[in-house]
Amino acid sequence: MKLTVTPAAHKWFKEEIVVNEGQGIKFYGKVYGKTQVHDGFSVGMAVDTPEKPLITENLGGRLFFVEEADEWFFKGYNLVVDYDDDLDEPKYEFNEA
Repeated sequence: MKLTVTPAAHKWFKEEIVVNEGQGIKFYGKVYGKTQVHDGFSVGMAVDTPEKPLITENLGGRLFFVEEADEWFFKGYNLVVDYDDDLDEPKYEFNEA
């Protein structure tokens, strides 16, 4: 699995989400919704402290990560976190790993 946060998404997170020292932005699978590869689940996002990160990406001192407990949701895929101009929020794209 690879985690990619685009420059546009990184800018949005910097402007919109407060992250304290030792914390980062966690992506996880949550019940309800739909992704291009999951029916009944969507991507959740939260400010959290990493415990057992499966994958991390550090951009400009800001940590983005997925925990080992969420491997089931991302297994076999790479996650690209981008920015949706129309909705003014992150958007998520899965690509086969």
